[in-house]
Amino acid sequence: MNNPTPLHKSPLQEDRTHNIIIGQTINPDKMQLAKELSCQMTLEEKILWQHLRCNRLNGLHFRRQQIIDGFIADFYCHAARLVIEVDGKIHEKQAEYDAERDKVLLARGLRLLRIKNEEVTQEIDWVLMLICQACFEET
Repeated sequence: MNNPTPLHKSPLQEDRTHNIIIGQTINPDKMQLAKELSCQMTLEEKILWQHLRCNRLNGLHFRRQQIIDGFIADFYCHAARLVIEVDGKIHEKQAEYDAERDKVLLARGLRLLRIKNEEVTQEIDWVLMLICQACFEET
């Protein structure tokens, strides 16, 4: 979707750092990668997506493979300002990258929830409860 960016932002728009979609410059290569990742989700991401898609979790709207400041988040709920990452073995090898990424997202005023692959496959009800709690808790 190609929404035109207004020439002049209102003061409210400038102060709302959590509004990450509007006015964000997105690299076309990163956009293509996000589309590819949506088509090639891991089994665990697919399982979780089946519970999050179409506002199935308490009416909350989630996006998958959302680009935020050049990073691609597995899942994102804008209303709750919550990023959800489903972590597999690869994250053990990229701890430094994940730490930098988390720092950038937290600076945006977003909250992060990291869920392990095993938790999704073995304890999906607990994972969904955890996500709900994170979405509705006050920051």
